[in-house]
Amino acid sequence: MSAAAPEGYDPYAFEPFAVTVDLAVFTVRDTRLHVLLVERGEEPYKGHWALPGGFVLPRESAGTAARRELAEETGLSEDTVAGLHLEQLRTYSDPDRDPRMRVVSVAYAALVPDLPEPRGGGDAASARWWDTGGLGVLAFDHDRILADAQSRIGAKLEYTCLATAFCPLEFTLGELQQVYETVWGVELDRPNFRRKVLTTPGFVQAVEGSPRRTGGRGKPAALYRAGAATALHPPLLRPEGRST
Repeated sequence: MSAAAPEGYDPYAFEPFAVTVDLAVFTVRDTRLHVLLVERGEEPYKGHWALPGGFVLPRESAGTAARRELAEETGLSEDTVAGLHLEQLRTYSDPDRDPRMRVVSVAYAALVPDLPEPRGGGDAASARWWDTGGLGVLAFDHDRILADAQSRIGAKLEYTCLATAFCPLEFTLGELQQVYETVWGVELDRPNFRRKVLTTPGFVQAVEGSPRRTGGRGKPAALYRAGAATALHPPLLRPEGRST
């Protein structure tokens, strides 16, 4: 039971506003970074692409609303959505960010492997994975949220072992490097990357047996699997001033 308002307090003294959630969910597909978007089926911005999201209900937390809206608008199952690690990104509160009324949005970001194909639901006409390199202008201020979220997930790869989740169970260091280059949008120096990975405790573990032949002319590449660590010490920092 909620507590009664203090005596003399007028809850109508302040103009009401709405709270929404927006979700920037990324994955790696065909060595490209993709984000999950929905086509808006209602005004405002009907027919435009946007991040999944919606209004927080009166008796609902922002986190609960985020998972509910993601399931409703993309057709992902409740079990799939419940298993996602959604990281709260920031709050967006510019007064004119929504033409309907004053709306404050709590945004979430996630980088996840192996999500199924989405389908539109709720007030979303359709849903699909979009290559982040080929996006047009999104609805509302979602371009800004997307840019902030992409920066956040890039930082997550610096300090965690998340990149190994996008590799096969047994992978080469070249395959691991490709994940970093895809998410960061940079070209990495191969010997330097290899040295950093192999000297980071618990990051990867060598696989015994025959190395894998690659498409190049060099010698077969050694295989690795994810190590026991969850955090990288020291972090694997993005290089500055180099891009693909």
